Amino acid sequence: MVGPPKQRALLALLATQQGSVVGPGQIIDALWGPDAPNTALNSVHTYVAGLRRALDPARRGRESDGVLLSRAGGYELCLPPEAVDAVLFVRQCEESRRLGARGHQQAAFEQLGQALGLWRGDALAGVPGPFAAIERSRLREIRFSAAEDWIAGMISAGRREEAIVVVGEAIAQEPLRERLRYLLMLALYRSGRQAHALQAYGDARAHLREELGIEPGTELRGLHARILAGTVDDAVPRSSAAPAAPAAPSSGARRDMAGRAEDGRPVIPGSGLTMCQFPSRARTFVGREVEIEQAREVLARTGTERGRATPIFVIDGPPGVGKSALALELGYELRARFPDGQLYADLAGTGDRPRTPFEILGKLLESLGVSRAALPVDLDGRATLYRSLLHEKRVLILLDDAVDTEQIKPLVPQGSACLIVTGRRPQRGMVARYGAHRISLKPLEPGPAAELLGELLGREVVSGNEDAVRRLVEQCGRIPLGIRITAAALQEDADASPERLAALYEDPVTRLDLLAVAGEDGMSVRSSLTASYRALPATTAHLFRLLSRTGLAVVEVPESGQLLGVNRSEVLRHLELLADLGLLARVGAGSYRFDDLTLTYAGECAEAEWVLSQRLGPARLKQVVADQDELRTG
Repeated sequence: MVGPPKQRALLALLATQQGSVVGPGQIIDALWGPDAPNTALNSVHTYVAGLRRALDPARRGRESDGVLLSRAGGYELCLPPEAVDAVLFVRQCEESRRLGARGHQQAAFEQLGQALGLWRGDALAGVPGPFAAIERSRLREIRFSAAEDWIAGMISAGRREEAIVVVGEAIAQEPLRERLRYLLMLALYRSGRQAHALQAYGDARAHLREELGIEPGTELRGLHARILAGTVDDAVPRSSAAPAAPAAPSSGARRDMAGRAEDGRPVIPGSGLTMCQFPSRARTFVGREVEIEQAREVLARTGTERGRATPIFVIDGPPGVGKSALALELGYELRARFPDGQLYADLAGTGDRPRTPFEILGKLLESLGVSRAALPVDLDGRATLYRSLLHEKRVLILLDDAVDTEQIKPLVPQGSACLIVTGRRPQRGMVARYGAHRISLKPLEPGPAAELLGELLGREVVSGNEDAVRRLVEQCGRIPLGIRITAAALQEDADASPERLAALYEDPVTRLDLLAVAGEDGMSVRSSLTASYRALPATTAHLFRLLSRTGLAVVEVPESGQLLGVNRSEVLRHLELLADLGLLARVGAGSYRFDDLTLTYAGECAEAEWVLSQRLGPARLKQVVADQDELRTG
């Protein structure tokens, strides 16, 4: 043994970087990541001394020769390449690929067998730290890629029964690798076991559907079809993936996480595609110049150089106010400042099932080149790997429709990245914890709201109809979602006009019915309000319905407390939650306001509750509501 876990992690780092000097800062990043304690540097010196005692006991003090040497700027482990199995394994895999490319298939096959023979259990088992996690995943991926090529070679050489045994053992360890399933089906078919080959396809399909909810890929489905048709050829596909270079702990030695295109832009590993995941932004965008200028000023103050704190923007506001549109507009403007790539994830905070950080990290890590089979199986492991891959990378990340800080926290990168988050609830925890810059959106001002509708409709439609346009945007609450739906309705109906639609919008009930795009669940003011309403606890939802019956556009804390029969602090908590979710607007200390559409929607909810109470009875209704509330709050 070479000492405690962190000391073993240091040995693994130095061994995979042999021939290179590794600095103390790189070692701290590799062993602790962003959570390094203040005593980390002292610990590094202790671990170096411990390694010297274990590896080179005859060495005295700071002698210039030996195994672990002090160099200018760090430490170097001086060992022959064949002394480190991981380095030797990768080199032998690379040599096998070179031999295969030159047509020496038998020699390539034998070289792969020697490489795989070096394995004894999992690489770096029990070694802690971000570097070890990345290196463990990298070596496992290379191992199984090499195993697939070796199994393919056995099938080509006629060693099919042996291949069936080996590939079966590999599938037990990596059941989601479709190429292993492909090779098992092929080996079974070539052995004259067509029924077993088809059964293997059924097993693969059932496992993929159960674990991931997906169907097998094109190659697996194609082989299945050829087996059924009896048209399987003699070719055995080989992997085209080359072994990856060793991971490294800092910008000086670490591989670029995504490669580079010819013009220097980031590329998704293995795809050749530029890594920009942002959805398309709106064709017309007006009215948020102040917010964008604030973001520019924040970036100018914080900077994006390496080693600086991650700039974070959190955008909140009521339903349909344009949070995602602003985030995308801001993201596209800032792209040039973050040349290492742009990542996007929909957190589904207003959906029926918000996505978990574990799920989101899996998707983001796959975007960064981590294979599905190599993804860590726990949240901490995924978060550590994610932060390590993004360390000192100038990447822009947009997380859309967040629930709360707990959902976002594992997704916060470190260093030179930039994070933009949108969500209905104000992310006060992000401001307190990370110093995030909060952008709280309100409805557009009258001028920009009319300008948005005018831009969407075209000048020829607006000309002469300016008064009707102003009425329409006011009837939409100057909310971009309602304005865009209104523009779509006017463009779709050749007989429609701003005056006619404004007259129909005079009735708030009719207006709420009309502010929807048929067949588009996300393009409806009512569905947008429903997403916030469903997030309410039962008592808050009850207050929301009660307030609609008062007929008051502006509600006060005392009156609301009387409706619920609770004290001031408790009713204030409910009113603040309604305001946070955009169902009320704050107009002063203890005062809140309904807009026309939200008041109409609250009335619909109250009516639905009354109908249900007539059907179930008050006692049964109360129990149903309580059960629903318990389910919502977990």
